[in-house]
Amino acid sequence: MSEIPVGASVPTPAPGAEEHLALDFVNSAVAQPGGQFTDLLGTPGSANRWLTAHGLAPADAGVREMCAAQLRSMREHLRSLFAARAEGLPALPAALAAVNDALGKAPTAALLHWDEKNGPYRSTPCPTSEILDRALAALAADAADLLTGADAERLTACASPPCNRYLLRHGRRHWCSTRCGDRARAARAYARRTQPKAG
Repeated sequence: MSEIPVGASVPTPAPGAEEHLALDFVNSAVAQPGGQFTDLLGTPGSANRWLTAHGLAPADAGVREMCAAQLRSMREHLRSLFAARAEGLPALPAALAAVNDALGKAPTAALLHWDEKNGPYRSTPCPTSEILDRALAALAADAADLLTGADAERLTACASPPCNRYLLRHGRRHWCSTRCGDRARAARAYARRTQPKAG
């Protein structure tokens, strides 16, 4: 399993990831040809960078391995829910419980504070554990919206093995990227060329 180094190219977002952060989150573990696997949440540093890049944590959030492991666990729960939805299967109870637990942990309102000079103001304290709870809640809420909304019918897995990403299907397109589409077309063309001719 490899982590994408700082400054390296990250796979282009799959169709629908711009509208649904949870889709980009689920796709943060990328299987590639040749047995390569890239995990954008593979280390605390890469998890912190992913959260920061998506507006879910400050750059100095101080994500530790326990937090990164929680993110990876939520990702697997959401992947299982996306797979169940895309394939028309029942959801795993543990995945539903994890999403609902994340939804229930985030504070819903900023607290009221009072500054002697400037008077009352509202803010939310954000130690690392609370930052993580908020990030997990935001990801869980977006996934719940996707799974129950109008886009749910378009949710599908990329049809170009070994790719493991999800996307929102547009028309007949069932690939998460041009590269996956090219690979699938090349495989079909090769299969046609190598089929024995009927005589």
